[in-house]
Amino acid sequence: MLQNRCDTHTHTLYSRHAYSTVRENVIAARDAGLELLGVTDHFSDMLFPNTDLSHGSLRDYQHFINMRVWPRSWEGVTLLRGMEADVRTLEGRLFGQDIEVTEDITGRPVRRVSTLYDRAAAGCDYVIASVHYKNFADGAPLAQTTEMYLGALAQPKVLMLGHTGRAGVPFDVREVVGEAARRGKLIEINEHSLDTRGREGRTWASCAEIARVCAELGCQIAVNTDAHVCCDVGRFSSALSMLEEIGFPQELVATRSAEAFLAAMRDAGLSAPEL
Repeated sequence: MLQNRCDTHTHTLYSRHAYSTVRENVIAARDAGLELLGVTDHFSDMLFPNTDLSHGSLRDYQHFINMRVWPRSWEGVTLLRGMEADVRTLEGRLFGQDIEVTEDITGRPVRRVSTLYDRAAAGCDYVIASVHYKNFADGAPLAQTTEMYLGALAQPKVLMLGHTGRAGVPFDVREVVGEAARRGKLIEINEHSLDTRGREGRTWASCAEIARVCAELGCQIAVNTDAHVCCDVGRFSSALSMLEEIGFPQELVATRSAEAFLAAMRDAGLSAPEL
C-alpha cells in the first residue's frame, strides 16, 4: 500500500475561493498524520482581476512577502511556504514576470525595481507552475504547448508542474516528464483532478498515463490534494488508488515522507529547511 505523508499543494482564505486559515490547514494535516504541509496559494490575477499587467501593485500580493513569520514546525508538522503560479505564455513564463513593481506596500518608491513575481517568490520555498487560463494555448501546435511546460520547468524556483492531467492543454508527455526527471523536478498527481471527475472521465485516464510515464522514466511525483478547505487536507484516496492500480513504485513518490520531499527539493536545486 502506497504511503503519502506530505500534502504540498493546499490553499487558504487568501486564494479567495478557498475557505480555511493556515492554522486550520496545519491542524488538519496533524490530525491526518502528515509530516509536512505546503501552503501554496494562487499567484494569479484570478484573485485580483484589475491587476495592471504592466505595472502592478505589491499590496494585493503582500501575503507572499511575509511568510517568514510562519513557524517551520507547527503542531508537529513541518510547514513550507509556497505558491501556485499561473503559466501564462507558450514560452512558460509565469504570472507576474512581466509586471514591474516600483512601490512597496505603503506606496513608497522601492530602492530596486523588480518584477511582481520576483518579489513574491523570494519568500517561497518552492513554486508550483499550473495552467488555469488556457486561452493563450488555443490552437497552438503540440511542439509549442510542450515547450510551454519545458519553459516552466526551467524556472529556478519551480519544483513541480501542477495538475497537468486536467489543465486541458495537450503536450508531449514523454518529453516533459523526461525533462522533469533530468532536472530532478516533480510531476504532480492531483487528488482534486480525480475525486471530482471520477474514473470514467478523460481526466482519470490522462493522469494515469502521466503517472505510467513517470514510473517508466524514473520521474518523481508529488501526490497532493489541492485542498481548498481544511477537511480535504491529507485525503488522497483517489490518487493513491489510481497509482496502486498501475503499480506505481513507492520510491518515486517524493511526498512519501517529509525527509523524501525535502531531499527532492535539494535535488532540484532549492533550499530546504532541516527537519
